[in-house]
Amino acid sequence: MVVARRETLIKESKRTGTMVQVMQSRAVTFVLLATLFIVSACSLPRGGPIASEVVGENRTPDDIQVTAVDRISAKNIEEWPGTGWHGHYHWFARSPGPKSRIIQTGDLVTLTVWDNQDNSLLLGPAERSTPLRPVEVTEAGTIFVPYVDDIMVAGLTPYQAREKIQGQLSPIAPSAQVQIGVTPGPQNSVDVVTGVVAPQRLPLTDRNVSILSVLAQSGGVSDQVENPLVRLQRQGKSYEIPLDSLLKDPTKNVIVRGGDQIIVEEDERYFIAVGATRSERQVFFNQEDITAMEAVTMLGGLNDDRANPQGLFVLRQYDAEDIRPDNSGPNHEHVVFSFDLTRADSLFGANTFQIQPGDIVVASESAIRPAQAVIALVGSLFAIASVF
Repeated sequence: MVVARRETLIKESKRTGTMVQVMQSRAVTFVLLATLFIVSACSLPRGGPIASEVVGENRTPDDIQVTAVDRISAKNIEEWPGTGWHGHYHWFARSPGPKSRIIQTGDLVTLTVWDNQDNSLLLGPAERSTPLRPVEVTEAGTIFVPYVDDIMVAGLTPYQAREKIQGQLSPIAPSAQVQIGVTPGPQNSVDVVTGVVAPQRLPLTDRNVSILSVLAQSGGVSDQVENPLVRLQRQGKSYEIPLDSLLKDPTKNVIVRGGDQIIVEEDERYFIAVGATRSERQVFFNQEDITAMEAVTMLGGLNDDRANPQGLFVLRQYDAEDIRPDNSGPNHEHVVFSFDLTRADSLFGANTFQIQPGDIVVASESAIRPAQAVIALVGSLFAIASVF
């Protein structure tokens, strides 16, 4: 009985061992199949393309131009047409004017005549002065003065106009003296239309009023305007500048003219950033010029764990009329500008290359780090398999 019992236990032990071996074999097979699947996938999820996927052989269509940017090519690209808008902010140089005001059409002129003659034609018996009714300067530039008729005053300073009027009154009232007051009309005022705390029409005190002074008198730029752009409209032309540039550069604080209209609005120009940067987003222009290096800085730099510094790209689309077969401009409508930030020559080029509104800045992923991640994952799976 004892011998039979022992043989039974031995047989059951062998059968249990065989089942364990089968389970281990199946586990190893599963691990190996999972490993093969991951290796065949050949990549892990990532936030952007690798460089070879953007400009690699057989990946870039023939109608897309690829241009490497360095110091020389960056200078040539500066001469290419602008895209997304007219290529640069339109502004003009500061040109200070004299302090005196010029009388313009639409101004209201008020004359006060002083005369000490007892039999003055202009005053009553007991009067020594009399204010005349305010007169608007006509389109011809004249005002009517009693006993003299129309006198041309447009284009004169108030002092010059007073001298002229008094001179023409002298034959009638030799001792008369004239005092003049001018209320600015539309041609001696500026309209601050929108984007400020108090939109209004502001009369100009002289010909040396700056645009920042006008904005200050209007209560400053409204807090509700993000990324403000200052636009000045003058005689059918429009000029614009980011508020930040206007505040930082005293030479941009231009002198306004009568009839100017000033609009403060949000600058809607932007470029798009994707890939292995610290942030992927729509970036609005907050200054007059943005270089490729500044664009990377605005995005927080390249991601140390993912980015390939040899593969920074700027994608841009030109208009069909901008194509230049003589190489003085783009050869195709679609152009990819490539930067190798590991080379000094390309770094200098990136520091002068101008980003245009509508550009797409792509920071490519490193091809090495995802591969290392795959290898590490495969190693982990084999380690799990060894447990069995």
